[in-house]
Amino acid sequence: MTSALSRSAAVHEAALAAVPAALADLGRLVRIPSVAFPGFDRREVARSAAAVKELLDGLGVFDAVEIRTATIPETGEEGMPAVIATRAARHGRPTILLYAHHDVQPVGDDSRWQSPPFEPTVRDGRLYGRGAADDKAGVMAHVGALRALVEVLGTDFDLGVNLFIEGEEEAGSRSFAAFLRENADALRADVIVVADSGNWDAATPALTVSLRGNARFTMTVRTLEHASHSGMFGGAVPDATMAAVTLLATLWDADGAVAVAGLEERDAETPDYPEETLRDEAGLPDGVRPIGRGTILSRIWNKPSITVTGIDVPSVANASNTLTPEVSVVISARVAPGQPATEAYAAVEAHLRAHAPFGAQLEFRDVDCGDAFLVDTSGWAVAQARAALEAGYGVAPVDIGVGGSIPFIADLVREFPGAQILVTGVEDPHSMAHSPNESLHLDTFRHALASEALLLEALDARTVRD
Repeated sequence: MTSALSRSAAVHEAALAAVPAALADLGRLVRIPSVAFPGFDRREVARSAAAVKELLDGLGVFDAVEIRTATIPETGEEGMPAVIATRAARHGRPTILLYAHHDVQPVGDDSRWQSPPFEPTVRDGRLYGRGAADDKAGVMAHVGALRALVEVLGTDFDLGVNLFIEGEEEAGSRSFAAFLRENADALRADVIVVADSGNWDAATPALTVSLRGNARFTMTVRTLEHASHSGMFGGAVPDATMAAVTLLATLWDADGAVAVAGLEERDAETPDYPEETLRDEAGLPDGVRPIGRGTILSRIWNKPSITVTGIDVPSVANASNTLTPEVSVVISARVAPGQPATEAYAAVEAHLRAHAPFGAQLEFRDVDCGDAFLVDTSGWAVAQARAALEAGYGVAPVDIGVGGSIPFIADLVREFPGAQILVTGVEDPHSMAHSPNESLHLDTFRHALASEALLLEALDARTVRD
């Protein structure tokens, strides 16, 4: 009979041995441009889903592996294809749901990539490519961990394992809630691992215990019925660009902190994080000052922020001596944990309406709200995950907040209120997810895969009532 200690050590060894094959498969996934945004080729997302299904079929441990979609309630359109796999628990063991997503962000400016975005390239210990970190590496961490478990235990283990590999997370998870409702019985679990976050640094693992919410919307500012000559009427007639710039400037105070009444802050301690680290990880040049007040991590984890992420105005190439009649902007507000995202959106909209200059007409549309998330760290699964991370990385994990948002976690909480949710990931602060030259730190991936394999092994030895 294999002892628990030797079994765990064997799984750890098998996990490390599984890394090269996992990276090779990751490279194949990265080559598929699975962008789920409107206007991109849906067939590529379907091809990516098929490739993920093939990987899960190859494990030989699931009762069923299927590609499924759900209807987007607001539009009636079919959502992007997701892959679900199910395996029933045996002999009182728990069931774990492993989540990741196989869709990716658009490339952005091709000229800013040092190597082709869909051609996986290794440089200086990192794998570069769109989706290499966010989140096809999450997919392969799951697959690699299961391969290691099977290598040691065979396919006849007792742990229940479900996988949900989503196909539209980057595009807003518009069919996510409907998909969960329709597949709740297949996905139900005692523990849920969301592999879509990051770590403290490339060598130190983390559990994400708080996430800000998000309220994203488009605002159109209109001041004229049609474009007019800037020489004939400039100085007497407000153009929409002037009104929009003036209005947007009211969202922040002189320190760059959000100046919107009704947006809340969370009062919580944060670890030490010097400005030098911020400059290095964010790419903040010398001479450009950070914004906001309080500790740096409190500004990122526990306070609201507002960013203009897009604006439609005449381009420099198309500039003319014209008063612009209307301007549209996309605004993304990050919401502090504890405040409902819809409440935060209402505060921002009220502020903008109250401060519209020169009687400018405002229109709001495409509102998308996702709530923040706070983890209950008292559950047994958190302790189990911490132990696995420490064993896999050789370094004790830290609890972190994340300034970004994963709005669908609120849907998971609502659909599976009894499940313990663990938010982990393979990214490090230099992964540059969503940006040109996105990359995966290879050692971080190796440790993450090993940690998940160790977690699966530990849960296979545990009964639900323990």
